[in-house]
Amino acid sequence: MAKTQIIDHTLLKPDARREQIEQLAQEAKTYGFHSVCVNPCWVSTVSGILEGTGVAVCSVIAFPFGATTPRSKAAEAAEAVENGANEVDMVMNIGRARDGDWGLVEQDIHAVVEAVGVNTLVKVILETCLLSDDQIVRACQAVVDAGADFVKTSTGFSDGGATTHAVELMRRTVGPDFGVKASGGIHTPADFDAMVAAGASRIGASAGMELVKEGANQC
Repeated sequence: MAKTQIIDHTLLKPDARREQIEQLAQEAKTYGFHSVCVNPCWVSTVSGILEGTGVAVCSVIAFPFGATTPRSKAAEAAEAVENGANEVDMVMNIGRARDGDWGLVEQDIHAVVEAVGVNTLVKVILETCLLSDDQIVRACQAVVDAGADFVKTSTGFSDGGATTHAVELMRRTVGPDFGVKASGGIHTPADFDAMVAAGASRIGASAGMELVKEGANQC
């Protein structure tokens, strides 16, 4: 399998312009990335470009802080699906997780799962750099219990990105068949290989083209 087939080709900068988003989508078509991951305002744009290509459209939800309400996250996710998203990467309520309010954290995730329906993949961003190991484990359990499909390390907009330690811990917690996405700071083939070896089944990268150019072609 080509490495590009497990990469979410990503551009989430707040100042991203239409030309850059369109280029991102065209690159995904050319190189066979798994998906294009963009902010919600660009979902309809990339959906139109990628229609019929087999490349998925991914939108982030409550990005990058996750500090909105379950109802607002659900509404944002539902609109993204209406606009053409096949996958959503939601940020969990990190502050409530740090407080140990796992009931609210799970409710928050479940609201998005319910809003998008069974045909849309839900990935939950934990922001692992802000959590202890125990909190990462408990967050993974909440994601599984809420009916989502993936746990994801990072937004790439906080104090740190993916680490092999966090990915290994997440994989041990969710088991072999659940999705684990590593994102944040993955810039080289060596970074990619380390995350896959640690247990990642999906990679989020704004450096997808650098990975291609450096020969990251085969898993």
